[in-house]
Amino acid sequence: MAMVTLKIGDLSFEVACRDGGEARLMQAGALIDERWASARRAAGSGGVQRTFLLTALMLADALIEAREAPPPETPADVALGRIAERLETLAAALEDEAAKP
Repeated sequence: MAMVTLKIGDLSFEVACRDGGEARLMQAGALIDERWASARRAAGSGGVQRTFLLTALMLADALIEAREAPPPETPADVALGRIAERLETLAAALEDEAAKP
């Protein structure tokens, strides 16, 4: 079992994780630390527990927003869209040609 030291704000925490999970744990700690100053200001004199709660709520809000966002368009989606447009153009041209006397 590996040990990682997370620095969040002016606090340090020793956290155990599976071997090989250190980078992921540090990344998670960094996400908390990024929001810490803002949560600390919002917590006022509420202390560390309230600051952690507000930080968790900020992260949960970001997660909800990410889940609700439309999926990014892939190059395959763009290519299929162009092919569909081209086929529609060709179909319209064929219909116009067929309608001529």
